[in-house]
Amino acid sequence: MKKTERQMILEQIINEHIVSTQDELLGLLKDQGVDATQATISRDIRDLQIVKARDESGNLRYMVFQGDSDNNDERLEDTISNVVLSVTQVQFLNVVKTLPSNGNVLAAVIDDLPLKDVVGTVAGHDTVVIISQDNNAADRMYQRIQENIVE
Repeated sequence: MKKTERQMILEQIINEHIVSTQDELLGLLKDQGVDATQATISRDIRDLQIVKARDESGNLRYMVFQGDSDNNDERLEDTISNVVLSVTQVQFLNVVKTLPSNGNVLAAVIDDLPLKDVVGTVAGHDTVVIISQDNNAADRMYQRIQENIVE
């Protein structure tokens, strides 16, 4: 099966079902005849900008990110408010904790934007390390993230 077909099915499942774990997602994909690994699904989640967020009923579930991709500031702010739990600055680094499975999503958004205060990112399952050129740039990035965290 081609990547685009798999991703189309994945997006359809996310929109039609309450899915809160990758295991559930893999099971639903298998029911649709899609045989994929967790690593493949993780890449698809990042590519499709799927995030974990609370729906109208308060359920934590995967959702397709609904930001305006034409507005970079808004895109970053929306992603932060949807997935970031906390941020800690350590000199020229910011360590950002996200909802599970959203570290790569946040890093992908940051990497795609022309942010002068960011040299690069390193992402994991629920953590992103944002590397800045100096402490001042890291402080500006920290403030930007902190302002958009929804408590």
